[in-house]
Amino acid sequence: MTRTITDGRLVGVGVGPGDPDLLTTRALATLRAADRVVAPSGEAGTAGRAESIVAQAAPELTLQRLVFDMGPDRAASHLAAAEQLLGPLDGGEDVAFVTLGDPNIYSTFSTLTTQLRRLRPGLSVATVPGIMAFQELASCSGIPLLDGTESLHLVTALDGPAQLERAVEDDAAAVVVYKGGRHLPAIREALVRAGRLEGAVLGEMLGLPGERIVPVGAAGDKPASYLATVIVPPRRRQGPQ
Repeated sequence: MTRTITDGRLVGVGVGPGDPDLLTTRALATLRAADRVVAPSGEAGTAGRAESIVAQAAPELTLQRLVFDMGPDRAASHLAAAEQLLGPLDGGEDVAFVTLGDPNIYSTFSTLTTQLRRLRPGLSVATVPGIMAFQELASCSGIPLLDGTESLHLVTALDGPAQLERAVEDDAAAVVVYKGGRHLPAIREALVRAGRLEGAVLGEMLGLPGERIVPVGAAGDKPASYLATVIVPPRRRQGPQ
C-alpha cells in the first residue's frame, strides 16, 4: 500500500548560476543543517554543475548524486531518482536537493517533487530561492534590466525561437531567453527580423570554466552551450554596445 504521509522534508536549494560566491547565506545554512544533500547528475561517476558549486562553497559537505537521464526515457529516470529518496524521507530525514539557479524556475526539482508527491502525497516540500543566470548576466553586462513601467518576459527556446518571436513584439519589455543555446543562430535571426538585435547579449557558462559574455550579433553562427542565456533590452532604450 502506498503511504500518504512521510516524516521527512524535501528542500530545493538554488545555488545560483555558477560562481560559488553567489550562494546565499540561507542556502548554505540549509545545506549544512540538512541530514542529506543530494545533487542531480547526468552520470553516476560525474559531478554535476550544482554539485561542483556546492563543493567549492562548502567542501565539508558530502553530496549524494541522483542520476537524471534527460533523453527520451526521462520520465522513468525521474521516477527512479524519486524512489531513491523514499527511504531517507520515510525515515524522517531532511533532504536538501541542490539545483542551478532557482528551484522554482525551469528546474529539475519540480519534476522530482511531482514524482515524489505521487508516491507520498503528504510529503513536506520547501524551497530556498537562488540567484538566476539572467541576473548575473545583467550585472556582468551593465544592463539595467527594467525601469519605470517596463516589463519582463522570461521564455524558453528549448524547441526553437517561437516564444521569443512573440515576446519581442512588446517594445517596452525586456526579454530573457533560457535553454536556447543550440538555437542561437535562429534566435539571432529572429532578433534581426524584429529589430531587437541591438543591445542583446549572450552569456553562457556563467561563473564556470568556459564563461563567455558577448553581444548576440557577435556570437558567431554556431550553437552555444545548453547553459546559455540571452537578454534583449526593451527597444525604446539601448543596451551596451
